[in-house]
Amino acid sequence: MKITAVKPYPINVGSGSQLVVKVETDSGIYGWGASGLSGRELAVVGALKHFEPLIIGRNPMQIGAIWQDLYRGQYFEGGRVLTAAISAIDIALHDIKGKALGVPVYELLGGKQRDFVECFASVRFSTLEALLNQSKKLISEGWNMIRLAPAEFENQEDISRFEPRESIAIMAEWMIALRQEVGSKVTIGIDYHTRLTAAETYSFMKRMPPGTLDFIEEPIRDENPEAYESLRSLIDIPFAIGEEFSSKWQFLPFIERNITQFARIDVCNVGGITESMKVASMAEAHYIDLMPHNPLGPICTAASIHVAAASPNFSWLEEVNTGAHVSTNDPKFYPLQPKLAGARYPVLNTPGLGVEVNEELAKQSKFVPVEIPRLRRNDGSLTNW
Repeated sequence: MKITAVKPYPINVGSGSQLVVKVETDSGIYGWGASGLSGRELAVVGALKHFEPLIIGRNPMQIGAIWQDLYRGQYFEGGRVLTAAISAIDIALHDIKGKALGVPVYELLGGKQRDFVECFASVRFSTLEALLNQSKKLISEGWNMIRLAPAEFENQEDISRFEPRESIAIMAEWMIALRQEVGSKVTIGIDYHTRLTAAETYSFMKRMPPGTLDFIEEPIRDENPEAYESLRSLIDIPFAIGEEFSSKWQFLPFIERNITQFARIDVCNVGGITESMKVASMAEAHYIDLMPHNPLGPICTAASIHVAAASPNFSWLEEVNTGAHVSTNDPKFYPLQPKLAGARYPVLNTPGLGVEVNEELAKQSKFVPVEIPRLRRNDGSLTNW
């Protein structure tokens, strides 16, 4: 069996954008992968055009060798664009190999260690009322872990204005109200999406009683591990970091120095399933659990399920399709995809990844790149979204 083609399809699903990639073989077996570099799909398409001639004619079963060739076969190795492209190919090759052998992908990774994958629900809100109502509704539906995505700045006349000190003052009060409303049994985390500084993060945490939050996700940017290490010494609740990381090397200081307590690995950005399993092993050695980043669509969901199924150190998988978000899993594009059973995904025995894409619809769709919003402070300076 030999690889014959790599076909990228940038598509719009809901209000967002995705890049799905089909790898074909001369046996008729094909695999689907996806890039997680949302908003820069066309850059990844360019990288895939560079990679395609390097793998045409290769045996798709040699996944590890192909990964090494794609990563190391250039002078300027790594970087988010290249590893997003490698991720898509790697996931598709696992899909091919699983289908060829008649086994689910997790069997290629040592077999499953759990029968289902627990998820956390994402709650995006701009008012206290929305926060409380959405959270209580999800809890009544069986979700016992919620991750909050605050967007209180959207509840003002200028929705592009964000002042960190104003935000933490509001959010601290709302977090206290939420904990009082739902009690102590529910796990609550908050994703501040790198909008704060270390000092602002410390101020935010000091405004709340102990036990209000169970973890905080990426309050500051991650380029500087030393900055996070300093913040780690000030904050006494777990961190969840890593959704933007594009290699095991980028995870390394955060794992070895115990800066993060949850590894927010993105299978579609970090280098695919091959690299994800290496990060999982590194994290296991330091008693750090995986909490995979999963914001885009069913291919990322399926790949994350297989990694979670085969890894002993797993906590929760992100699930954004919880009512308050625009759907990322449109069945018109994905006629076969993982299906939630309550607040968890069953680990099925479908050969390969367990996802199919409507290729004809993807071919016919006109792609419109989607940019993230821009936030500015009162003085007009740009800040993180």
